Amino acid sequence: MPATTRATAADSGSSRLRSWWGWGYADAHPSDAECVELGSLLPGTLARPLPVPRVVDLRIGRPAATPPASLAHLVSADPEARAAHAMGKAYRDIIRALRGRPGRIPDLVARPTDDREVADLLDWAGDHAVAVIPFGGGTSVVGGVEYRGDAHRAVLSLDLTAMDRVLELDTVSRAARIQAGALGPVLEAQLRPHGLTLRHFPQSFEFSTLGGWLATRAGGHYATVHTHIDDFVQSLRVVTPAGAGTSWRLPGSGAGPSPDRLFLGSEGALGVITEAWMRLRERPRHKVSASVAFTDFHRALDAVRDIAQSDLAPANCRLLDPGEALLSGASHDGSTVLVLGFESATAPVDARLATALDLTRAHGGRGGSPTADGGASGDAAVSAWRSAFLRMPYLRDGLARMGAVVDTFETAATWDRIPGLIDAVRAEVGAAALKATGRRAIVNCRLTHVYPDGAAPYFTVAVAGRPGREVEVWDEIKAAASDVLHRHHATITHHHAVGRDHRPGYDLQRPEPFALALRAAKTALDPRHVLNPGVLLD
Repeated sequence: MPATTRATAADSGSSRLRSWWGWGYADAHPSDAECVELGSLLPGTLARPLPVPRVVDLRIGRPAATPPASLAHLVSADPEARAAHAMGKAYRDIIRALRGRPGRIPDLVARPTDDREVADLLDWAGDHAVAVIPFGGGTSVVGGVEYRGDAHRAVLSLDLTAMDRVLELDTVSRAARIQAGALGPVLEAQLRPHGLTLRHFPQSFEFSTLGGWLATRAGGHYATVHTHIDDFVQSLRVVTPAGAGTSWRLPGSGAGPSPDRLFLGSEGALGVITEAWMRLRERPRHKVSASVAFTDFHRALDAVRDIAQSDLAPANCRLLDPGEALLSGASHDGSTVLVLGFESATAPVDARLATALDLTRAHGGRGGSPTADGGASGDAAVSAWRSAFLRMPYLRDGLARMGAVVDTFETAATWDRIPGLIDAVRAEVGAAALKATGRRAIVNCRLTHVYPDGAAPYFTVAVAGRPGREVEVWDEIKAAASDVLHRHHATITHHHAVGRDHRPGYDLQRPEPFALALRAAKTALDPRHVLNPGVLLD
């Protein structure tokens, strides 16, 4: 094969119908009976589930803007498409759909097929005061893909999933030029015949796009070292209202501020990422995993810190507190559980796992029988955690149908702050939920990513809501969580982006000179302020 080739297209799209109002596939949602069973876990939930919402009940009106004939073939005003592009997949979005209050529904949905069409759509939107919301795969859980306000005449949802090809492969440098609309499975299906992989697997992998990962600085499969999509970026192509540009492909550079860094995490507010050269790797051939149980959560934190500060670099290093371990089925005896996994394309990794297990035993860890290739027939706790990880968003939607308030949020802090931060979140978020509902909440924690200097705790909160006022309860819990993160100098988000929901915390976290520069960049690149208004900046 030559060093740089055209990649062969591969159609790996699913024919299953995605839910317009909830997570994932419509046929994977819990049944009414399963919803009632889930509701029984939280005292005070509804007696019967809220009905599955119907698009016809939204009474979607005519679009407030009409594109010119030259763009009409790219744009749809179909009510189903507009409803499916109205919101992301946060709890707040799900409950609003269930209650028939989805907010501002986009007037149009555009599906361009190349850069020129993206640029033409942005030009038209700027000329006619139409807000453009880059949609990605629509899996935002922070209000990143909806329009709030009334400053624009109309709203256009920009869906790039028709731009989903791996365009070139450079096998010498081991990189690929990929269109930003490629969903995770579509992308990997095109790399697999070449023995290569991006190996970036966020929980939303099936339903999110490369462009969405880049625009939100998504966290993925690896618990250590290569934790964010940033680590795989070689070059970006971005289309803005002020013009289009492509950064050079380089393994590294000290030439001033990085142009890629300006757009990574910009959430569609500065431009539309249409292509990227991404660093690839060989597909792993050696895998091994194990789970370790602890009776003391804080000793388990010390064990994870030792592993993170070693040179072992596990691919998976998820620490589940007793509540999270029970919820996932990884433990039923009140233990804290550490799920460890190692992988390599070149050499066995059993010795690295054995060393990591020795480190855990020094902190009271027990168990840890290795399972080769991560097989589901091996370690029951590892298998249970994997299954629960993929199923959890569907169960959240089932609980939402029962009127429960279920939220997740993540953060990151240095190791010296981690124990106090986790204890404070449990206490203060639990107290806020009790005050808002009169009922005790479940507040669980797990570590999703770990670093030599800190970790990323991920929290789950669940409580019976107040019927019809679930969003208000969610707002109170979110405010309490954001406050405790700020006081502990923990980031407002580790990998879920800022969107509109995290704006107050992000404004507090960023230095004012940087905010000044960001506002200037916004004005220069999007002078008519049509790109994702309200994200990152007013």
